[in-house]
Amino acid sequence: MPRYIDELQLTGKRVFVRVDFNVPLDDAQQITDDTRIREALPTIRKVLEGGGKPILASHLGRPKGVTPTLTLLPVAKRLAELLGGTFEVLMADDCIGEGVSKQARDLKPTQVLLLENLRFHKEEEANDEAFARQLAQHADVYCNDAFGTAHRAHASTAGMVPFVKEKCAGLLMRKEIEQLGRVVKNAARPFVVVLGGSKVSDKIKVIENLLPKCQTMLIGGAMAYTFLKAEGVEVGRSRVEEDKLPLATRLIDTAKRLGVDLVLPVDHVCGTSPDEESQAIDVLERAIPKDLMGLDIGGKTRALYTQHLRDAKTILWNGPMGLFEVAKFAEGTKSVAVAMANNGQAQTVIGGGDSAAAVNEFRLADKMTHVSTGGGASLEFLEGKALPGLKALE
Repeated sequence: MPRYIDELQLTGKRVFVRVDFNVPLDDAQQITDDTRIREALPTIRKVLEGGGKPILASHLGRPKGVTPTLTLLPVAKRLAELLGGTFEVLMADDCIGEGVSKQARDLKPTQVLLLENLRFHKEEEANDEAFARQLAQHADVYCNDAFGTAHRAHASTAGMVPFVKEKCAGLLMRKEIEQLGRVVKNAARPFVVVLGGSKVSDKIKVIENLLPKCQTMLIGGAMAYTFLKAEGVEVGRSRVEEDKLPLATRLIDTAKRLGVDLVLPVDHVCGTSPDEESQAIDVLERAIPKDLMGLDIGGKTRALYTQHLRDAKTILWNGPMGLFEVAKFAEGTKSVAVAMANNGQAQTVIGGGDSAAAVNEFRLADKMTHVSTGGGASLEFLEGKALPGLKALE
Protein backbone atom coordinates (compact mmCIF):
# COMPACT_ATOMS: atom_id res chain seq x y z
CA MET A 1 0.00 0.00 0.00
CA PRO A 2 1.21 3.56 -0.67
CA ARG A 3 1.87 6.20 1.96
CA TYR A 4 -0.76 8.93 2.14
CA ILE A 5 -0.44 12.71 2.10
CA ASP A 6 -1.32 13.07 5.79
CA GLU A 7 1.68 10.90 6.74
CA LEU A 8 4.23 13.36 5.28
CA GLN A 9 5.82 16.54 6.62
CA LEU A 10 5.07 19.19 3.96
CA THR A 11 6.26 22.54 5.39
CA GLY A 12 7.89 24.63 2.67
CA LYS A 13 7.82 21.77 0.15
CA ARG A 14 6.52 22.00 -3.43
CA VAL A 15 3.85 19.30 -3.66
CA PHE A 16 2.98 18.17 -7.20
CA VAL A 17 -0.59 16.85 -6.94
CA ARG A 18 -1.86 14.88 -9.94
CA VAL A 19 -5.59 15.58 -9.83
CA ASP A 20 -8.39 14.53 -12.18
CA PHE A 21 -9.98 17.76 -13.39
CA ASN A 22 -11.25 16.17 -16.62
CA VAL A 23 -14.67 17.78 -16.17
CA PRO A 24 -17.49 18.14 -18.72
CA LEU A 25 -17.80 21.55 -20.42
CA ASP A 26 -20.68 22.98 -22.46
CA ASP A 27 -20.29 24.95 -25.72
CA ALA A 28 -19.74 28.16 -23.75
CA GLN A 29 -16.87 26.45 -21.83
CA GLN A 30 -18.89 26.40 -18.61
CA ILE A 31 -18.36 23.41 -16.30
CA THR A 32 -21.56 21.32 -16.18
CA ASP A 33 -20.45 18.99 -13.34
CA ASP A 34 -17.76 20.03 -10.84
CA THR A 35 -17.76 16.77 -8.82
CA ARG A 36 -14.14 15.92 -9.63
CA ILE A 37 -12.95 19.37 -8.54
CA ARG A 38 -14.85 19.16 -5.25
CA GLU A 39 -13.53 15.65 -4.57
CA ALA A 40 -9.93 16.95 -4.83
CA LEU A 41 -10.45 19.73 -2.24
CA PRO A 42 -9.55 17.70 0.90
CA THR A 43 -6.09 16.85 -0.48
CA ILE A 44 -5.46 20.42 -1.71
CA ARG A 45 -6.47 21.79 1.70
CA LYS A 46 -4.28 19.21 3.46
CA VAL A 47 -1.24 20.47 1.51
CA LEU A 48 -2.06 24.12 2.31
CA GLU A 49 -2.71 23.39 6.00
CA GLY A 50 0.57 21.48 6.19
CA GLY A 51 2.52 24.48 4.91
CA GLY A 52 3.17 22.96 1.49
CA LYS A 53 3.00 24.63 -1.93
CA PRO A 54 0.36 22.83 -4.06
CA ILE A 55 1.11 22.52 -7.77
CA LEU A 56 -1.90 20.87 -9.43
CA ALA A 57 -1.71 19.03 -12.74
CA SER A 58 -4.46 17.44 -14.84
CA HIS A 59 -5.52 16.63 -18.37
CA LEU A 60 -8.79 17.78 -19.93
CA GLY A 61 -10.33 16.00 -22.91
CA ARG A 62 -8.35 14.61 -25.82
CA PRO A 63 -6.56 17.58 -27.40
CA LYS A 64 -4.30 17.26 -30.42
CA GLY A 65 -1.61 19.74 -29.39
CA VAL A 66 -2.57 23.10 -27.86
CA THR A 67 -6.37 23.38 -28.11
CA PRO A 68 -7.80 26.66 -26.71
CA THR A 69 -11.24 25.11 -26.04
CA LEU A 70 -9.58 22.57 -23.71
CA THR A 71 -7.68 25.03 -21.52
CA LEU A 72 -7.97 24.50 -17.76
CA LEU A 73 -8.85 28.19 -17.22
CA PRO A 74 -12.53 27.41 -16.41
CA VAL A 75 -11.29 24.89 -13.85
CA ALA A 76 -8.99 27.48 -12.24
CA LYS A 77 -11.93 29.85 -11.91
CA ARG A 78 -14.21 27.22 -10.36
CA LEU A 79 -11.46 25.97 -8.02
CA ALA A 80 -10.92 29.53 -6.74
CA GLU A 81 -14.67 29.80 -6.02
CA LEU A 82 -14.70 26.48 -4.15
CA LEU A 83 -11.62 27.35 -2.07
CA GLY A 84 -13.23 30.64 -1.06
CA GLY A 85 -11.49 33.99 -0.74
CA THR A 86 -8.74 32.63 1.53
CA PHE A 87 -6.65 31.15 -1.27
CA GLU A 88 -5.58 32.50 -4.66
CA VAL A 89 -5.44 30.15 -7.65
CA LEU A 90 -2.72 30.99 -10.16
CA MET A 91 -2.96 29.59 -13.70
CA ALA A 92 0.28 28.66 -15.46
CA ASP A 93 0.49 29.09 -19.24
CA ASP A 94 2.08 25.63 -19.62
CA CYS A 95 2.93 22.58 -17.52
CA ILE A 96 6.71 22.54 -18.11
CA GLY A 97 9.46 25.11 -18.54
CA GLU A 98 11.56 27.43 -16.39
CA GLY A 99 8.73 29.98 -16.12
CA VAL A 100 6.45 27.36 -14.55
CA SER A 101 9.24 26.14 -12.24
CA LYS A 102 9.78 29.73 -11.05
CA GLN A 103 6.05 30.13 -10.36
CA ALA A 104 6.16 26.90 -8.33
CA ARG A 105 9.19 28.06 -6.32
CA ASP A 106 7.72 31.52 -5.65
CA LEU A 107 4.29 30.33 -4.42
CA LYS A 108 3.10 32.05 -1.24
CA PRO A 109 1.38 30.10 1.61
CA THR A 110 -2.06 31.29 0.42
CA GLN A 111 -1.56 30.39 -3.27
CA VAL A 112 -2.26 27.33 -5.42
CA LEU A 113 -0.70 26.85 -8.87
CA LEU A 114 -2.71 25.02 -11.56
CA LEU A 115 -0.66 23.87 -14.55
CA GLU A 116 -2.07 24.01 -18.07
CA ASN A 117 -3.54 20.86 -19.70
CA LEU A 118 -0.90 18.09 -19.58
CA ARG A 119 -2.17 16.58 -22.83
CA PHE A 120 -1.26 19.72 -24.81
CA HIS A 121 2.04 17.78 -24.94
CA LYS A 122 1.85 14.42 -26.73
CA GLU A 123 4.72 13.26 -24.50
CA GLU A 124 2.28 13.01 -21.55
CA GLU A 125 0.35 10.02 -22.93
CA ALA A 126 3.54 8.57 -24.45
CA ASN A 127 5.08 8.52 -20.94
CA ASP A 128 8.15 10.23 -22.38
CA GLU A 129 11.04 10.20 -19.89
CA ALA A 130 12.42 13.65 -20.77
CA PHE A 131 8.92 15.17 -20.33
CA ALA A 132 8.46 13.25 -17.03
CA ARG A 133 11.77 14.65 -15.75
CA GLN A 134 10.65 18.19 -16.65
CA LEU A 135 7.43 17.74 -14.66
CA ALA A 136 9.43 16.33 -11.73
CA GLN A 137 11.59 19.49 -11.62
CA HIS A 138 8.59 21.37 -10.14
CA ALA A 139 8.33 19.11 -7.10
CA ASP A 140 9.82 18.00 -3.78
CA VAL A 141 6.84 15.70 -3.14
CA TYR A 142 4.70 13.80 -5.65
CA CYS A 143 1.08 13.05 -4.69
CA ASN A 144 -1.33 11.12 -6.93
CA ASP A 145 -4.96 11.94 -6.13
CA ALA A 146 -6.32 11.17 -9.62
CA PHE A 147 -7.97 7.78 -9.25
CA GLY A 148 -9.75 8.34 -12.59
CA THR A 149 -6.40 8.14 -14.43
CA ALA A 150 -4.62 5.62 -12.17
CA HIS A 151 -5.11 2.91 -14.83
CA ARG A 152 -2.96 4.90 -17.28
CA ALA A 153 0.85 4.71 -17.32
CA HIS A 154 1.37 8.33 -18.42
CA ALA A 155 4.20 10.72 -17.60
CA SER A 156 2.25 12.46 -14.81
CA THR A 157 0.73 9.29 -13.32
CA ALA A 158 3.76 6.97 -13.38
CA GLY A 159 6.75 8.21 -15.40
CA MET A 160 7.73 11.17 -13.21
CA VAL A 161 7.40 9.40 -9.85
CA PRO A 162 10.96 7.95 -9.66
CA PHE A 163 12.41 11.45 -10.20
CA VAL A 164 10.74 13.02 -7.13
CA LYS A 165 12.21 12.53 -3.61
CA GLU A 166 8.99 11.68 -1.77
CA LYS A 167 5.80 10.10 -3.09
CA CYS A 168 2.34 9.44 -1.71
CA ALA A 169 -1.35 9.08 -2.55
CA GLY A 170 -3.99 11.71 -1.81
CA LEU A 171 -7.11 11.50 0.34
CA LEU A 172 -9.48 10.85 -2.58
CA MET A 173 -7.22 8.02 -3.75
CA ARG A 174 -7.37 6.54 -0.25
CA LYS A 175 -11.18 6.76 -0.20
CA GLU A 176 -11.41 5.01 -3.60
CA ILE A 177 -9.00 2.22 -2.61
CA GLU A 178 -10.76 1.61 0.72
CA GLN A 179 -14.33 1.64 -0.62
CA LEU A 180 -13.72 -0.41 -3.77
CA GLY A 181 -11.27 -2.67 -1.91
CA ARG A 182 -13.90 -3.50 0.74
CA VAL A 183 -16.33 -4.57 -1.99
CA VAL A 184 -13.77 -6.81 -3.69
CA LYS A 185 -12.22 -8.33 -0.57
CA ASN A 186 -14.60 -8.07 2.36
CA ALA A 187 -18.20 -7.45 1.26
CA ALA A 188 -20.97 -8.01 3.81
CA ARG A 189 -23.52 -10.58 2.57
CA PRO A 190 -25.86 -10.70 0.76
CA PHE A 191 -23.60 -9.05 -1.84
CA VAL A 192 -25.48 -7.99 -5.00
CA VAL A 193 -23.64 -6.85 -8.14
CA VAL A 194 -25.57 -4.84 -10.75
CA LEU A 195 -23.95 -4.69 -14.19
CA GLY A 196 -25.18 -2.87 -17.28
CA GLY A 197 -23.84 -1.00 -20.26
CA SER A 198 -23.60 -1.91 -23.88
CA LYS A 199 -21.01 -4.67 -24.13
CA VAL A 200 -20.33 -7.96 -22.36
CA SER A 201 -16.75 -7.64 -23.64
CA ASP A 202 -16.24 -4.52 -21.47
CA LYS A 203 -17.27 -6.41 -18.33
CA ILE A 204 -15.88 -9.95 -18.84
CA LYS A 205 -13.05 -9.62 -16.30
CA VAL A 206 -15.30 -7.87 -13.75
CA ILE A 207 -17.89 -10.66 -14.04
CA GLU A 208 -15.21 -13.36 -13.72
CA ASN A 209 -13.61 -11.65 -10.71
CA LEU A 210 -16.88 -10.93 -8.85
CA LEU A 211 -18.92 -14.10 -9.56
CA PRO A 212 -17.08 -16.10 -6.85
CA LYS A 213 -17.57 -13.22 -4.37
CA CYS A 214 -21.25 -12.25 -4.77
CA GLN A 215 -24.54 -14.05 -4.14
CA THR A 216 -26.58 -12.31 -6.86
CA MET A 217 -25.68 -10.62 -10.15
CA LEU A 218 -28.32 -8.50 -11.90
CA ILE A 219 -27.68 -7.88 -15.61
CA GLY A 220 -29.17 -5.01 -17.62
CA GLY A 221 -28.32 -2.71 -20.48
CA ALA A 222 -27.58 -3.90 -24.00
CA MET A 223 -25.22 -6.57 -22.64
CA ALA A 224 -28.29 -8.41 -21.27
CA TYR A 225 -29.39 -9.27 -24.82
CA THR A 226 -26.18 -11.19 -25.51
CA PHE A 227 -26.90 -13.28 -22.39
CA LEU A 228 -30.57 -13.75 -23.33
CA LYS A 229 -29.68 -14.84 -26.86
CA ALA A 230 -27.14 -17.28 -25.40
CA GLU A 231 -30.08 -18.81 -23.49
CA GLY A 232 -32.03 -19.18 -26.74
CA VAL A 233 -34.37 -16.21 -26.17
CA GLU A 234 -35.50 -14.18 -29.23
CA VAL A 235 -34.10 -10.64 -28.86
CA GLY A 236 -35.30 -9.01 -32.11
CA ARG A 237 -33.02 -6.23 -33.34
CA SER A 238 -31.40 -5.68 -29.92
CA ARG A 239 -27.67 -5.15 -29.80
CA VAL A 240 -25.90 -8.52 -29.51
CA GLU A 241 -22.18 -9.38 -29.55
CA GLU A 242 -22.47 -12.50 -31.68
CA ASP A 243 -18.83 -13.48 -31.10
CA LYS A 244 -19.39 -13.38 -27.31
CA LEU A 245 -22.34 -15.82 -27.23
CA PRO A 246 -20.13 -18.81 -26.24
CA LEU A 247 -18.59 -16.66 -23.49
CA ALA A 248 -22.02 -15.63 -22.19
CA THR A 249 -23.02 -19.31 -22.08
CA ARG A 250 -19.84 -20.13 -20.14
CA LEU A 251 -20.50 -17.31 -17.63
CA ILE A 252 -24.10 -18.49 -17.12
CA ASP A 253 -22.79 -22.02 -16.46
CA THR A 254 -20.11 -20.70 -14.06
CA ALA A 255 -22.77 -18.80 -12.09
CA LYS A 256 -24.85 -21.99 -11.78
CA ARG A 257 -21.82 -23.99 -10.66
CA LEU A 258 -20.96 -21.37 -8.01
CA GLY A 259 -24.57 -21.11 -6.83
CA VAL A 260 -24.78 -17.45 -7.84
CA ASP A 261 -28.19 -16.15 -8.91
CA LEU A 262 -27.45 -14.53 -12.31
CA VAL A 263 -30.65 -12.62 -13.07
CA LEU A 264 -31.62 -11.47 -16.57
CA PRO A 265 -34.53 -9.21 -17.68
CA VAL A 266 -37.96 -10.87 -17.82
CA ASP A 267 -39.57 -8.00 -19.79
CA HIS A 268 -38.44 -4.91 -21.70
CA VAL A 269 -39.08 -1.39 -22.87
CA CYS A 270 -38.38 -1.51 -26.60
CA GLY A 271 -38.19 0.82 -29.57
CA THR A 272 -37.55 0.77 -33.30
CA SER A 273 -34.31 2.78 -32.99
CA PRO A 274 -32.02 3.96 -30.14
CA ASP A 275 -32.99 7.64 -30.17
CA GLU A 276 -35.50 10.28 -29.01
CA GLU A 277 -37.76 9.73 -32.05
CA SER A 278 -38.48 6.09 -31.20
CA GLN A 279 -41.73 5.34 -29.41
CA ALA A 280 -41.33 3.40 -26.12
CA ILE A 281 -43.11 0.03 -26.43
CA ASP A 282 -43.63 -2.27 -23.43
CA VAL A 283 -42.89 -5.93 -24.21
CA LEU A 284 -44.26 -7.97 -21.30
CA GLU A 285 -42.29 -11.18 -21.87
CA ARG A 286 -38.66 -12.24 -22.27
CA ALA A 287 -38.86 -12.66 -26.06
CA ILE A 288 -38.65 -9.47 -28.14
CA PRO A 289 -40.51 -9.16 -31.49
CA LYS A 290 -38.26 -9.30 -34.56
CA ASP A 291 -38.80 -5.64 -35.57
CA LEU A 292 -37.99 -4.16 -32.11
CA MET A 293 -34.87 -3.62 -30.01
CA GLY A 294 -34.60 -3.66 -26.21
CA LEU A 295 -33.68 -0.21 -24.85
CA ASP A 296 -34.49 -0.60 -21.13
CA ILE A 297 -35.57 -3.19 -18.60
CA GLY A 298 -39.36 -3.50 -18.20
CA GLY A 299 -41.64 -2.97 -15.20
CA LYS A 300 -41.58 -6.60 -13.97
CA THR A 301 -37.78 -6.62 -14.17
CA ARG A 302 -37.56 -3.32 -12.30
CA ALA A 303 -39.69 -4.80 -9.50
CA LEU A 304 -37.63 -8.01 -9.46
CA TYR A 305 -34.30 -6.14 -9.29
CA THR A 306 -35.65 -3.79 -6.60
CA GLN A 307 -36.60 -6.83 -4.50
CA HIS A 308 -33.05 -8.22 -4.71
CA LEU A 309 -31.56 -4.81 -3.84
CA ARG A 310 -33.88 -4.27 -0.88
CA ASP A 311 -32.37 -7.18 1.10
CA ALA A 312 -28.69 -6.65 0.18
CA LYS A 313 -25.97 -5.68 2.67
CA THR A 314 -23.48 -4.72 -0.08
CA ILE A 315 -24.38 -3.41 -3.55
CA LEU A 316 -21.95 -2.62 -6.34
CA TRP A 317 -23.36 -1.01 -9.50
CA ASN A 318 -21.56 -0.40 -12.77
CA GLY A 319 -23.38 0.41 -16.01
CA PRO A 320 -26.87 1.71 -16.85
CA MET A 321 -29.89 -0.56 -17.34
CA GLY A 322 -30.86 1.08 -20.64
CA LEU A 323 -30.49 4.12 -22.86
CA PHE A 324 -30.80 6.41 -19.82
CA GLU A 325 -29.80 9.55 -21.74
CA VAL A 326 -33.29 9.40 -23.32
CA ALA A 327 -35.96 9.97 -20.63
CA LYS A 328 -38.42 7.35 -21.94
CA PHE A 329 -35.69 4.67 -21.62
CA ALA A 330 -34.32 5.85 -18.24
CA GLU A 331 -36.76 4.23 -15.80
CA GLY A 332 -34.74 1.01 -15.36
CA THR A 333 -31.57 2.90 -14.47
CA LYS A 334 -33.50 5.22 -12.15
CA SER A 335 -35.20 2.29 -10.38
CA VAL A 336 -31.80 0.76 -9.52
CA ALA A 337 -30.55 4.11 -8.18
CA VAL A 338 -33.71 4.61 -6.10
CA ALA A 339 -33.61 1.04 -4.71
CA MET A 340 -29.98 1.52 -3.66
CA ALA A 341 -30.75 4.92 -2.11
CA ASN A 342 -33.69 3.43 -0.15
CA ASN A 343 -31.60 0.58 1.29
CA GLY A 344 -30.45 2.14 4.55
CA GLN A 345 -28.47 -0.91 5.72
CA ALA A 346 -26.19 -1.59 2.72
CA GLN A 347 -22.79 -0.34 1.66
CA THR A 348 -23.72 1.10 -1.75
CA VAL A 349 -20.89 1.66 -4.22
CA ILE A 350 -21.23 3.19 -7.68
CA GLY A 351 -18.39 2.15 -9.97
CA GLY A 352 -17.96 5.44 -11.82
CA GLY A 353 -18.67 6.25 -15.47
CA ASP A 354 -22.30 6.32 -16.67
CA SER A 355 -23.61 4.98 -13.35
CA ALA A 356 -22.03 7.93 -11.52
CA ALA A 357 -23.49 10.32 -14.11
CA ALA A 358 -26.91 8.71 -13.59
CA VAL A 359 -26.98 9.01 -9.78
CA ASN A 360 -25.82 12.63 -10.08
CA GLU A 361 -28.55 13.32 -12.64
CA PHE A 362 -31.18 11.72 -10.37
CA ARG A 363 -29.77 13.72 -7.39
CA LEU A 364 -29.17 10.55 -5.39
CA ALA A 365 -25.35 10.65 -5.14
CA ASP A 366 -25.45 11.84 -1.51
CA LYS A 367 -27.54 8.78 -0.59
CA MET A 368 -24.76 6.38 -1.70
CA THR A 369 -21.86 5.19 0.45
CA HIS A 370 -19.41 5.92 -2.35
CA VAL A 371 -19.58 7.20 -5.93
CA SER A 372 -16.31 6.46 -7.69
CA THR A 373 -14.67 9.21 -9.74
CA GLY A 374 -13.06 6.65 -12.03
CA GLY A 375 -14.84 4.86 -14.88
CA GLY A 376 -12.09 2.83 -16.54
CA ALA A 377 -9.97 2.85 -13.37
CA SER A 378 -12.76 1.47 -11.19
CA LEU A 379 -13.47 -1.25 -13.77
CA GLU A 380 -9.81 -2.34 -13.84
CA PHE A 381 -9.64 -2.24 -10.03
CA LEU A 382 -12.77 -4.44 -9.86
CA GLU A 383 -11.16 -6.79 -12.38
CA GLY A 384 -8.33 -7.26 -9.88
CA LYS A 385 -5.73 -5.55 -12.09
CA ALA A 386 -2.76 -3.61 -10.71
CA LEU A 387 -3.17 0.08 -11.60
CA PRO A 388 0.06 1.72 -12.88
CA GLY A 389 -0.69 4.95 -10.98
CA LEU A 390 -0.86 3.00 -7.70
CA LYS A 391 2.00 0.62 -8.48
CA ALA A 392 4.31 3.63 -9.02
CA LEU A 393 3.66 4.76 -5.43
CA GLU A 394 4.55 1.48 -3.73
